[in-house]
Amino acid sequence: MDNNQQLAINTIRILGIDAVNKAKSGHPGMVLGAAPTMFTLYSNFINAYPKKTSWINRDRFILASGHASMLLYTTLHLCGYNLSIEDIKNFRQLDSKTPGHPEYGHTDGVDVTSGPLGQGIAHAVGMAMAEKFLSSKYNKENFPIFDHYTYALCGDGDLFEGVTQEAISLAGHLRLNKLILIYDCNSVTLDANLDVAFSENVKKRFESCEWNVLNVEDANNIEITNKMIKKAKKSSKPTLIIVKSIIGYLSKNENTSKVHGSPIGDEDARNIKNKIAWEYNDFEVPQEVYDLYNKTFFKRGKRTYNKWNKMYKKYKDIYQELANDLERNLNNSYSDIEYPFFPLDYKEATRNTSNKLINILAKNISNLLGGAADVAKSVNTNINDGGEFSYSNYSGRNINYGIREFAMSCAQTGMLLHGGVRSFVGSFLVFSDYFKASIRTTALMKLPAIYVLTHDSIAVGEDGPTHQPIEQLSSLRLIPNVNVIRPANANETSLAWKFAIESKKSPTCLILSRQDLVVDCEMPDYSSFIKGAYVASKEKEKAQLTIISSGSEVNLAINVQKELLKENIDIRVVSMPSWNLFDNLSLKEKLQILKNKRENIVAIEMASSAILYKYAMNVYDLNKFGKSGKANDVIANYGFSVLDVVNYIKSLL
Repeated sequence: MDNNQQLAINTIRILGIDAVNKAKSGHPGMVLGAAPTMFTLYSNFINAYPKKTSWINRDRFILASGHASMLLYTTLHLCGYNLSIEDIKNFRQLDSKTPGHPEYGHTDGVDVTSGPLGQGIAHAVGMAMAEKFLSSKYNKENFPIFDHYTYALCGDGDLFEGVTQEAISLAGHLRLNKLILIYDCNSVTLDANLDVAFSENVKKRFESCEWNVLNVEDANNIEITNKMIKKAKKSSKPTLIIVKSIIGYLSKNENTSKVHGSPIGDEDARNIKNKIAWEYNDFEVPQEVYDLYNKTFFKRGKRTYNKWNKMYKKYKDIYQELANDLERNLNNSYSDIEYPFFPLDYKEATRNTSNKLINILAKNISNLLGGAADVAKSVNTNINDGGEFSYSNYSGRNINYGIREFAMSCAQTGMLLHGGVRSFVGSFLVFSDYFKASIRTTALMKLPAIYVLTHDSIAVGEDGPTHQPIEQLSSLRLIPNVNVIRPANANETSLAWKFAIESKKSPTCLILSRQDLVVDCEMPDYSSFIKGAYVASKEKEKAQLTIISSGSEVNLAINVQKELLKENIDIRVVSMPSWNLFDNLSLKEKLQILKNKRENIVAIEMASSAILYKYAMNVYDLNKFGKSGKANDVIANYGFSVLDVVNYIKSLL
């Protein structure tokens, strides 16, 4: 290691501890310990160009241990990204570009929002999957349009989380050899030394999952780290590089949990600076360090980008059709697709209609791919003739995620972060609890993920309460920036898919039925549907009450309306497939649809629906677990027959 390299590593360390001290908040330990690893990655390996941050063939970097954000921010600043020294000084301050954890779309050069531990590794798996899919489709001889690596840096805490095991198992099975995970092994977590809660053999764990595993015994030995990364790039498997480091290196509290999540203080900072003979002021960067990163990372990135850009121009001339297809997928330009219309009395489970839509879309969107967590035959996510995505066929469009719901959801997020593909994942609604944390992270990043969630109510029947969702629907509706759509019939399902595909900055949860639902109202126009609610069946003269419902309960509500009309009770039925979209309307627009005020509105839903009281004084819902039995028997047992609801409404009047 020469003097300038050491100076650059020390600059990362000092900027990091100065920023954490100034904020009086942060995690300096990993910054001090992993600075040499970060320096080696960016100075010698990562191909990215700060002037073209969305370049599709750049290497991706995920700081899975997002709490060590200063490790990334200082590096991005030194590499020439749009992150000034003032931004470094404003670490963890309101509206700064340097929030406590890296946030995608907020800070230049950040490839993923990495807050909750474990998810970053699974996001990296999704990115590597996208690279494999796109390279298999677009690359031609002498034209490696997609040929990049995905690097992730994790800590001990990431490997605790269950999603990590799901993710590494999937990556090993798929042989994602362009995925390189560097494990900063400092054996200390926030509360204590690692050994109080963790004693597994990480090397054997990864090897058993078909990973290549390499070791670096001393994080400060950047020559060995450099050698191991070069070796990893030649592997036929994904690679884990275990780098032994000392948390809080050089601090008086090094190698203890005291330096994990708290500022080290001014006195300790001065001691560290004295140890390394630091001669500069707070937040001052030696010009030699800027020059070093300019000669290595910046120039390499610019050269690689220009070479790729020149190659792509030739590619467009020779493979014009492929290039046009790629650019359409990169731009998410899908507004020209025609969606089917279904006639009155058409009867079908919305999960089955959804599969028809998936296959229509697959013919119009060449890079649409997706899969389910070993329930594809139940949630109907298969793309006909799409092939299976595997290490022998990365162009396959059906992904067998196995029973790995959490990693599946995170992988979809990683694919969308990568760009160039549209994807969907499927599971039973009740199992959304396994990956709700991922949906939340995806919503934070404003990504248009699609979740196909079927078996939407107690009408699941025989599988019983473990498979019958009760609280899941409401809990999904409570996540900000998530559009939850529960279609009432085939036409609403068609429009729901249109909305999901055309969405740019929000995930969509499609809540679909196992049982047949009938088209018993006119298909709304799209502009009405995306308001979140519309009048499915008007009152005859003057509505005494309005019923609002979604999914199968719209069929129920319309049948209730017919029965009540026989007794001269006139009601309006509003289908509300998306409470989230309806919430965005003005009060005037809401009243035009609902007609009545809150005291004259009844909400019906076969689930726990406390949030429905927002619009309805009276809520006919279900706040207990279901039972095992025939679907119709279970529904009747819980009072969701036409007669039961008719009697309930008559009691109100």
